[in-house]
Amino acid sequence: MKLHLKANNYYFKEILAFLFLMLAAYFFRKQYSEISDARKVITQAQPLFVVIGLLVTGVYILLQAYMYIFAFKAVQAPIRLAEGLRLFLKRNLVSVFLPGGGVTSLAFFTGEIERGGISKNKIGFASYLFGMAGIASLAFVALPVIIYLSLTKSASSSTWAALIGLCSLIAILAMATYSFVKKGAVYKLLYRISPQFEVLASEIGQGNFQKKSLVYTFVCSIGVEVVGILHLYIAMKALGVPASVESCAAGYIIATLFFAISPFLRGLGAVEISLILVLQSYGMAQVEALSVTLLYRVFEFWLPLLAGVAAFFFVRGNIILRLLPGVLLALLGFVNIISVLTPPFRDRLRLLENFLPLDFIHFSSIAVLILGILLLCCAAFLVRGLRNAWWLALLFASLSLVGNITKGIDYEEASLGLFVIIVLIFTRSNYRLRGDPHLQNFGIQTAVFILLAVIIYGTVGFYFLDKKDFNVDFSIAQSIKSTLRSFILLDPDPEPLTRFGLGFVRSINFLGAVSLALLVYVFIKPFIFHVTPLAQERAQATQLLARFGRTADDYFKAYPDKVYFFSKKTSGFIAYKTAGAFAIVLGEPVCEDDPSVIQGFVEEFERFCMDNGLKTAYYKIAEDRLAIFQSLGKKALPLGQEARLHLPSFSLEGKDRKSLRNVLNALQKKGYATVVHEAPIKEGLLQKLKYVSDDWLNSMERKEIVFSSGMFDWEELKTQKIICIENADEKVVAFLNIIPDYAPAEGTYDLIRKTADAPAGVMDALIVAIITQLQMADKQYLNMGMAAMSGIDKPQGFPEWAMKFAYERLRQFRHYQGLYDFKDKFGPQWETKYLIYENHYDLASLPLVLANVMKP
Repeated sequence: MKLHLKANNYYFKEILAFLFLMLAAYFFRKQYSEISDARKVITQAQPLFVVIGLLVTGVYILLQAYMYIFAFKAVQAPIRLAEGLRLFLKRNLVSVFLPGGGVTSLAFFTGEIERGGISKNKIGFASYLFGMAGIASLAFVALPVIIYLSLTKSASSSTWAALIGLCSLIAILAMATYSFVKKGAVYKLLYRISPQFEVLASEIGQGNFQKKSLVYTFVCSIGVEVVGILHLYIAMKALGVPASVESCAAGYIIATLFFAISPFLRGLGAVEISLILVLQSYGMAQVEALSVTLLYRVFEFWLPLLAGVAAFFFVRGNIILRLLPGVLLALLGFVNIISVLTPPFRDRLRLLENFLPLDFIHFSSIAVLILGILLLCCAAFLVRGLRNAWWLALLFASLSLVGNITKGIDYEEASLGLFVIIVLIFTRSNYRLRGDPHLQNFGIQTAVFILLAVIIYGTVGFYFLDKKDFNVDFSIAQSIKSTLRSFILLDPDPEPLTRFGLGFVRSINFLGAVSLALLVYVFIKPFIFHVTPLAQERAQATQLLARFGRTADDYFKAYPDKVYFFSKKTSGFIAYKTAGAFAIVLGEPVCEDDPSVIQGFVEEFERFCMDNGLKTAYYKIAEDRLAIFQSLGKKALPLGQEARLHLPSFSLEGKDRKSLRNVLNALQKKGYATVVHEAPIKEGLLQKLKYVSDDWLNSMERKEIVFSSGMFDWEELKTQKIICIENADEKVVAFLNIIPDYAPAEGTYDLIRKTADAPAGVMDALIVAIITQLQMADKQYLNMGMAAMSGIDKPQGFPEWAMKFAYERLRQFRHYQGLYDFKDKFGPQWETKYLIYENHYDLASLPLVLANVMKP
């Protein structure tokens, strides 16, 4: 039954999404002409008033954000300004495509605020207050305006109908709110939907509801209406149309009333038509009324809509924003090349020739062509996050902007270049991988050497060339000038007349291209960070573990595969490995157990990695530490669950443990016994363990892995307690090794391996044996390690959904389910562990990076 309901819900969402896409397609097709006309209107408007209109639009967005802030404060759930801004902008954008517009959009985008600890009920009620304030403020402003128009200009019946409908809606909502607060019929209905509404009603009844904040919400909403009237006034002034407070107020109120009662596409069409008619009633010509309406809609509708797009994409860690600069750079490269290969506009070219010499215009064309090729090359490296690629992209985009203007006043291509520059500046923090300074010095020296050699080669060549090759007898100055022109890939002056002369010029062109390509390559090539761990650093890390160690994974932080970062501000270290452009950290820092100290340590390590061109990721972070990393703008992905068994409550007695008792009894009857070997372990036993380990690896088709676990290390195992399952002939068929656990009152193990012919249940017997050992040592917990990919019940976002799908549906990940089931039979407590990373784009590289750091 549950599966059936989920399937229905799934198809409902798919159908709804399809309808939204259809509405979106209709919307953009319907508004194509308006977008085109709006561009013409803005070019005719007075720039000063356009700037003022843009600033007022900013005030409009801020007022909407503060409405959310005060609405949430009214229900004792404060949010930050940034959260209020994003909530308004996103909801405002999707409201265009939703039936019911602004009302239905109030149910969307609650995830970020929920993660801040605010319940869904409070979010829903605060959003309801926001919507109520917006409707009430419109009626509050509209009523006196409509009455005034009735007395002076005879308001239309449709206007009165819209106002009456709006007031009726306010009355219904007010009565519903009163019924909810007094626990009437509305409360009972909502309680049947979700009993959690009782908590919200109780909080309001107990006075946990700030009426003052609700008043502020209403005041901000009044401010929104005033800004709307002001926008209309500015649009009139910008176009030189006579403006009055009466015409602006009447136009805004009537248009907004039709917007409020329009069920689809936020009143598009209805708003424009009603506003044009009102403005014409005040004596405006049709063209003037249309122009004012379009500019007003730019301020009031289109700009907030574009800001909504930015709210979706221009956020830290967004994968689209991470890829966008590289895509735009490649697009600019193609545009540059096509622009040079197509004929220029003659009227623009004639205008440009009045200001610039023809040679310079020609040079600009060649430069833009070369920049197009370089931009395409640079785009590939930019996607990888290289800092020098970012600098070159910024330089090339800036030169493209200038070049497209100076080659033919191609302001369309120049506008694309300007947009690319803005995006690059905005996303500069994504590009941290630095170049190799030694290679850069070599490249610069080589390029300078090539330039000097070419100047000598070209000067001598031009000077001694026969006059028939160029029809000119070169002087020294002319030889140097022609050499430099050929070196930077410009046509020589004069042109070569013979094949020999052309070949000579092409040889200089080739050397110039090689020099330029070399410079670009050495600046873009990333610096490969590499450090070798020192024996004294490992010894220092071991000493610090004795002081500050507190987790089962801390043992592996002193493993030989790690390198260490020691803080200059506090005692402690971070254990990590590098792979590609990443520094993968095992767990949290080993230092004083204080969140502020840990956060400072992480910030210090982040600066170190940034200086060395490394991205960071933190492997197996506990859930109670997520806030530290999220405060630094990091993202978290659940890796799986770690099992901790409470030892005092574990017993083999009872019905739930019957299968375990049967397994142990069956092994005993077959002549197998559990044997505990204390350190130091003898060589003969180590040889038996090595056979078991190799047989297990072969049968499971696996290789040794390290980083958060150990491998078969002869010298290491010699110093540890070993639990074996042996037959009567002392043949070892399974074993595990007990390793140090730095968590208080906890024990753990590392390797747990068996031969392919071992009888069933030997792994269970090993776990029961270590439980017995730890109980005898008065330990409270057994850490059984992590079951990867488990525990994602309600995936949030595509990465978690993909992990859940792979864990449950794909055969190659089925052994993870088996591992979870094996540990779960002992009844442990499960704790989720997380991978901390910088942005979603990094998830494309991290699986391979993690696979590399886990290699011995």
